[in-house]
Amino acid sequence: MNAIIRAAADLQALCEAQQWRFCFIGGVAVQRWGEPRETVDVDLTLVTGFSGEDGFVATLLEHFEGRIADPRAFAQMNRVVLLRTRSGVGLDIALGGLPFEEDAVARATPFVFPPGVALRTCSAEDLIVLKAFASRPKDWVDIDGILIRQAGQLDWTYVRRQLTPLAELKEAPEILVTLEAKRREFDPA
Repeated sequence: MNAIIRAAADLQALCEAQQWRFCFIGGVAVQRWGEPRETVDVDLTLVTGFSGEDGFVATLLEHFEGRIADPRAFAQMNRVVLLRTRSGVGLDIALGGLPFEEDAVARATPFVFPPGVALRTCSAEDLIVLKAFASRPKDWVDIDGILIRQAGQLDWTYVRRQLTPLAELKEAPEILVTLEAKRREFDPA
C-alpha cells in the first residue's frame, strides 16, 4: 500500500472511531474523479461547525504530530490543522462549518483504492467547487482532468448553486466565468 493511501486510511480510521463527519478532498479525490497525479499529502474536510473545534484539534494532535510550531493556534486562525503521520505524510485537515462543506461531506461516498482500501471521497461536483474556489493553477489543471473524465455525467446546476455564493464571498466572480469556459470546452452537453 502506498504511503498516501496508508496515511488516509489511518486518518479515516480515527475519524470513524470518533464518529466524525468527514470526506477526503484534494489529491486523493482527484485520483478518483480526475486525471491521476502524484500527491504528497492527504487533504480532508472534517465537519466541526463553528464552536468546539478545539476538541477535534486536541484529538487529532493526540494521534498525529503537528507540522508547525503551534498547530492549535494556526487551526484557530485558519481553520486548517497541519499534521504529519509517523511516516512523514502531511495531513491537511480543513475544519468545515459552511453549509457547502456539510453538503459535500453528506454527499461523499466510498471508493476503493488499490490494494482494496475504501476511502470516503467527495463527489466530482464538490471537488470541482473546492478546486475552483481555491483557484490556483494546479486546481484548474485538476478541474480539466475531472471535466475530461466525467464529461456528460456532472450536475452543473448543483456546481453553480454551490460555487456562486462562495465566489461572491471571495469577491471573485471571475471564478465562475473561468469555470463556465472550461465547461463549454470539455463538457458542452
